[in-house]
Amino acid sequence: MDIINYSFYPKREVFLYLKKTILYFIPYLKKYKKELILAFTGMISVAIASAGSAHLMKPALDQVFINKDEKMLTVIPIAIILLFALKAAGNFVQGYFMVLVGEDIVRQIRDKMVLHLMYQDMGFLYSMRSGELISRVTSDVNRLRNFISSVMPKLFTNIITVTVLTGYVLYMNFHLAVYFFFIIPILALPISILSKKMKRYSHRSQESNSDMTSRLSEIFNNIEVIKSNNSQEYEIDRFKKESLRVFEFLMKQNKISMLASPAAEVIGSFALALVIYLGGREVLGGDMSVGEFFAFMAALAMMYGPVKVLSRIHTKIQDAVAAFERIDSLLKREISTKEGTLSIEKIEKITFDNVSLKYTDEYSLKNISIDAQKGKVYALVGDSGAGKSSFTSLLVRFYDPTSGEIVINNNPIEDYTLSSLLSEIAFVTQRIFIFNDTIAQNVAYNLEFDEDRVIDALKKAHAWDFVNKLPQGIHTPLDEFGANLSGGQRQRIALARALYKKPSVLILDEATSALDNKSEQAIQKALNDIKNELITFVVAHRLSTIEDADTILVFKNGEIIDRGRYEELIKNSSEFRRLAKIDT
Repeated sequence: MDIINYSFYPKREVFLYLKKTILYFIPYLKKYKKELILAFTGMISVAIASAGSAHLMKPALDQVFINKDEKMLTVIPIAIILLFALKAAGNFVQGYFMVLVGEDIVRQIRDKMVLHLMYQDMGFLYSMRSGELISRVTSDVNRLRNFISSVMPKLFTNIITVTVLTGYVLYMNFHLAVYFFFIIPILALPISILSKKMKRYSHRSQESNSDMTSRLSEIFNNIEVIKSNNSQEYEIDRFKKESLRVFEFLMKQNKISMLASPAAEVIGSFALALVIYLGGREVLGGDMSVGEFFAFMAALAMMYGPVKVLSRIHTKIQDAVAAFERIDSLLKREISTKEGTLSIEKIEKITFDNVSLKYTDEYSLKNISIDAQKGKVYALVGDSGAGKSSFTSLLVRFYDPTSGEIVINNNPIEDYTLSSLLSEIAFVTQRIFIFNDTIAQNVAYNLEFDEDRVIDALKKAHAWDFVNKLPQGIHTPLDEFGANLSGGQRQRIALARALYKKPSVLILDEATSALDNKSEQAIQKALNDIKNELITFVVAHRLSTIEDADTILVFKNGEIIDRGRYEELIKNSSEFRRLAKIDT
């Protein structure tokens, strides 16, 4: 979405805002023709009822109170009831269907945003704070919901009402109406000035709200560290600063929003005073009846409410445009990970051909070459930051190589669809992810549920013993982050999830670090039983766990400096001996 080029002329500015906001939703609105027709029918009914109510003032005064017409005394109250019933029905119909359309469109935009973000490359996601992304999906989208469900119905209803009433007052007394409408455009000038400030503060308000949400997310994600370091007061001081910024920008927004209405009222009072003076002269001169004058004045009075609402809506549109721009900047961001069209069933071979990876200015991997075969276990060792995690990240396409090529089954990795590629790779990282669901659903995550298969995976992951003792067994609900499990239990559930997948490639990044020796040995045995079906990559710091690996890759400063079996490296690699000594 392009940033608006502001014009000095308020009318053009309003038109640009309205055009921008309405065009944004046209692709979504096309699906709701029936609902929109009903909503606009309701809006027109409200406008007609408003004009009709004003028009009743003429016969009420001229026929009933001046000419003493008893028949009209019966007709007019019935007409008033019918008009107000029409207005009430119109308000309900337009309100209900516009809210229905608005809420459903917001739901689609929210779903689209979350899906789009999940497909973004890891570099972008790591660069964005999780709280800011949450704010974009919640706070910014809520501003859209307010615009579609509340502002847009008011906008169109009041525009239609003002249009119908304008036509009516022009019909009643063209010259008198012209005097009134000559002053009205002056209203747009102060509102235009205020609205520019409103949009600027709205942007800042949304950004400060993102900062506050990020701080809040950080607090609850790190609550154990905060409590163990007794740093609650330190963190609340940091949070208070963000909260105060949100408050200050919201108050600036509200001040500007509240100034718009008084400014319009003061200028409007001059227009109303002029009409009363000129209209009174026409009545005294016999050019206009008392009923016509009061019908004219009633129509103007009925226009006051809609015009006042429109003056406030104008400032709210700035808030919505600011939200549109923030949301659209995310939705327009292209996904850097490109996928091919080939589908892969089983991975038999993986080749790294002189692969390098550069995150920012420095290379995390340099000139990596390896041929990985089915049935083999490849261990990755080295100091922290040596490049082990970067290597595994390339396999699951969190990143793509800066140079070189990764070939799977004789085809470049980019030629395969991501879904088919990732369905064949199970990745168990150091950071264990447990979802707020049952043990069974955590194990069968995103795959067709099979209870026997779940139990088999739990047994292979050496988790069945503790799961079977739980009152609800595999159907036991897990808290967020698996807080009701120990670290070792969470690790075994994550490992069971990987084994349930029945992958071609298994990546274990310190996947048994939280286990006791007995459990670790049992899992190692289970993995050895199925190793012939897999290509296994093991990232390890405890070198005793990889003594049986077919090939050990020694990483240092992003390069593989040595490779071989355990005994060979102990004999020939000084770096491996150093790591082995550290391990002991």
